[in-house]
Amino acid sequence: MRVLAPIFLALSTACVASSFTLPSTSFIRGNSVTTTKFASSSSALCMKTIAVIGASGLTAQECVYQALKDGDKVVGLTRNPSKLVIPKGSGGSKADQPFDDPNLTCIAGSVTNPADVAKVFENDIDGVIIALGGKTSDVGDTMLTDGTVNIINAMKEKGVKRLAVVTSIGAGDSKDQAPFFFKILMATAMKKIFNDKNNQEKAVEASGLDYCIVRPGGLTVDAPTGVINVIDGEAGSISRADVATFCLDAITVDDFPYIGKTPCISSVGGTSWVKDRSKAARGETEM
Repeated sequence: MRVLAPIFLALSTACVASSFTLPSTSFIRGNSVTTTKFASSSSALCMKTIAVIGASGLTAQECVYQALKDGDKVVGLTRNPSKLVIPKGSGGSKADQPFDDPNLTCIAGSVTNPADVAKVFENDIDGVIIALGGKTSDVGDTMLTDGTVNIINAMKEKGVKRLAVVTSIGAGDSKDQAPFFFKILMATAMKKIFNDKNNQEKAVEASGLDYCIVRPGGLTVDAPTGVINVIDGEAGSISRADVATFCLDAITVDDFPYIGKTPCISSVGGTSWVKDRSKAARGETEM
């Protein structure tokens, strides 16, 4: 991995088209279950360089890891390059170790600084995943919206179209899909962050880009299950690894069915979900 601060080395990329078939994915809608298979000899975009914004976050780490495993190049932007490590969910025995991959370039910078964002797009970027996080007390009340607007502007300037943005169950028009206790938090302790998430979503929806706003249920750091349910009802839990897979598909599959949409996703059920607030769910060690 190369860490670039003020000086940035651009990646060159060769693009080779390939045919592939994605595995079947079950989608839960209401009380019925349907299975949809995305299969096409021409369904892969020519994806070689993926930008991951907020790259040291737990979900973003999964995006970085899986993209590299798929043979793509990754350009990550993060305030904390030292925290960009192999994720627990997909990384197995290598979890928490630093990345050592020549196809990864990590840029130290802030998404709220247009100059830092511009460094990402000095590369020939094919698609972007925004997986920002942090407490408003640490990053400010409008970081998600301000940073996302900077990314959108840079994408438009460079002609990059595909965008996946991770927000949360309860954002936008999905309020009724959040568990009851979570709705209370959204209106109290988490009011500021959800105001920012809602404004972030509005900016994406007005962008004119080929976007997918991904609203996961309760996030875990478990291994990927391969089960990603798009739900209309109350959200269940889902591993960050599965969220990352969904995001990567959103920017690499040309006929991805949720472009211009805001799917809520979970892997476990869709009812009676209680958020796991343990340190283990956040990838931390219990004392």
